[in-house]
Amino acid sequence: MEAEAQARLLAHFAEAGYAPVAPPVLQPVEPFLELSGEDIRRRIFVTTDGAGAELCLRPEFTIPVCRHHQAMRPGESADYAYLGPVFRLAAGDPDEFTQAGIESIGRTDTPAADAEVLGMALDGLERLGRKEVAVRLGDMGLTHALLDALAVPPVAKRRTLRAIAASRPLDEVANTAQTEDPHAGLLATIQGQDPKGVRAFVEDVLSIAGISRVGGRSAGEIAERFLAKAAAQAHGGAGLNAENRAVVERYCAVTGNPDLAVAEVRALAAEAGLRHDGLHAALALFEERTGFMAARGLPVERFAFSGGFARNLDYYTGFIFEVTDRPSAPALVGGGRYDGLLQHLGSPVPLPAVGCAFWLSRCGGN
Repeated sequence: MEAEAQARLLAHFAEAGYAPVAPPVLQPVEPFLELSGEDIRRRIFVTTDGAGAELCLRPEFTIPVCRHHQAMRPGESADYAYLGPVFRLAAGDPDEFTQAGIESIGRTDTPAADAEVLGMALDGLERLGRKEVAVRLGDMGLTHALLDALAVPPVAKRRTLRAIAASRPLDEVANTAQTEDPHAGLLATIQGQDPKGVRAFVEDVLSIAGISRVGGRSAGEIAERFLAKAAAQAHGGAGLNAENRAVVERYCAVTGNPDLAVAEVRALAAEAGLRHDGLHAALALFEERTGFMAARGLPVERFAFSGGFARNLDYYTGFIFEVTDRPSAPALVGGGRYDGLLQHLGSPVPLPAVGCAFWLSRCGGN
């Protein structure tokens, strides 16, 4: 039965024009650390090759599929489907499990592509016998645009996004008095520097001293903290002022179907006096996407948008979603838009992209 279910899902992908791809199980660890943060190191299986380069068992498929695309079809558009094992440590889940999914790379009709991927997810679940589901929507692009409209400093913006993604209160992002930093000279030196270079510098210093970790933190984690502090110093602090915090908290409290939610966010922006081109564009894209969903026959009125729904992964740039079979349950399918990932991996041109992944063990397909 499991094999039959997986075959139905792969046939569903193929019928829609998504070509099968099988990226290697062993992947370079660096892209995952750069895009997901050093915290992911605790949840992945890391090894080294003969030359000492760090590799990992793939913890997910999006980055490996994008690396494959960059190697085989740089600068082009393509749609991919995959099915295979992934490996990561997570409480309550096995260390190895099977994922299936799709990645659509290079399409410039953003709202239509977003609607298609969500539709493919719901159709795929139906082929696996899962018809009664709940859909939660978010929009990292809209959240970013709101913070930009509020002129939140870069470090505070990053910390705010991480707090939202972790469902933590925004107290930790509040403004605090600036004190003399014993590393002020170093922080001034690394302001604006390439994060890869700063990480290599820290690793070299620790290597010369014969140290691998300091206070339980790796060289990469130490470098990330120095970069954050340097950026805070450059922008006069890393706090979220009380007025902006109130607006962000109201945005995070916005819930409801997409039509009701976008009206509420527009009202919030007007009340806060936010006249910002990026925010206006993000709201227009939101409404256009909802229109494409409705045109596909998706039950938009049953979907639930949440301003507090965010992903703690740096590569998500826009629409995000997850599908469950009951409230607060683990996702059966999750996905979203990651327009900056291909360029980060070396694409010579911008390549927008969107995709989703199925947890087959939760769907009854593994």
